[in-house]
Amino acid sequence: MSEQVPLSASVSASASRPSPSPTDEQVNPQKHRRGLNRVWHATGYSIAGLRAGWHETAFRQEAIASIVLIPAAFWLGRSWVETVLLAGTVILIMIVELLNTGIETAIDRIGPEWHDLSKRAKDMGSAAVLLSLLLCAGTWAMALFQRLAA
Repeated sequence: MSEQVPLSASVSASASRPSPSPTDEQVNPQKHRRGLNRVWHATGYSIAGLRAGWHETAFRQEAIASIVLIPAAFWLGRSWVETVLLAGTVILIMIVELLNTGIETAIDRIGPEWHDLSKRAKDMGSAAVLLSLLLCAGTWAMALFQRLAA
């Protein structure tokens, strides 16, 4: 039977841990980088993530749509706030799509068998994409209505 450790004891125990072993450095060298070196490598990982996302059909479609919608946001928005909201909702869809793809990839990495929790995780990621799409569509519909009807 495991003993529960109070939070204050677990915090002080983690603060006094020894420095990482050589095997920790081999697992994730990014944890030990500092300053511009860390930023440089993190940027490379982000670009690799965007490239991986490009291989997903949904992300590719959303990225291509953003090529049209983001410049259109500058035409449609009457102030910088409106422009940022219009462009931001488009970018938000791509962000949520990448996160959803990350969830799906991690679940698929665990195993191909069907499991209720795996299904729930994937369904919730999909629901997040749907909500971001609805937010974007509603924002753009209201901006178009205001621009064309007024």
